[in-house]
This record gives sequence, C-alpha cells and structure tokens, in this order.
Amino acid sequence: MPDPATYRPAPGSIPVEPGVYRFRDAHGRVIYVGKAKSLRSRLTSYFADVAHLHPRTRQMVTTAAKVEWTVVNTEVEALQLEYNWIKEFDPASTFAIATTSRIRRWPSPSTRNFPG
Repeated sequence: MPDPATYRPAPGSIPVEPGVYRFRDAHGRVIYVGKAKSLRSRLTSYFADVAHLHPRTRQMVTTAAKVEWTVVNTEVEALQLEYNWIKEFDPASTFAIATTSRIRRWPSPSTRNFPG
C-alpha cells in the first residue's frame, strides 16, 4: 500500500481559502475531485493516519501520487469549478461518491403513504 506521506504537501503550503482540489494517480489521471471551504483543513484530513480513514478514502489516498488545488474567491465558485472538473476529468471515484452522498433521493410514489 503506497504511503500518502510521499506526496503530502509541506506544512503551511496549503492555503486556507476556499478552492477545488484533485488527486492524480501515478499515471497522471485524475482519480478524485473535491471542493472545500478551507483547502488546508480539508486536505489535511486526507493525510491523517490511513488506518482511521473510511475504506473508500483510504483506497483513494493510497492510489494517488499527487494532489493539486486551485484557490477561488467563494464557495459558490468552488462548487462551479468542482462541477466543471468532474465533467472534464470524469473521475470514477468522485462520481460514485457524488451520486451516493450529494444527490437527494426522493421516494418513489409507490413508497409514499398517501391519506386514504
């Protein structure tokens, strides 16, 4: 299992501003895209002890070989850029996580309780 410490940014080098980040694998392919209110806070969480990370997150950070980020002015800009990067790079792990955690699923009409 590769060690995320090999590509961890130097302490203090990650900005505290909002932004969008992407993890790349050893072949340069984007494997994950995310946004953050504070890039430093969010990215630092990925470099915690891998044993304490969610299994999907652990797999992503141990597959990655590089992390990059772009600072933006507002959270809305971060959301827009994240959306554009997901469309551009189509990272499978981002799509899988986005479809399970960000999209609200409404119950189908057959599962609702209607007054009768």
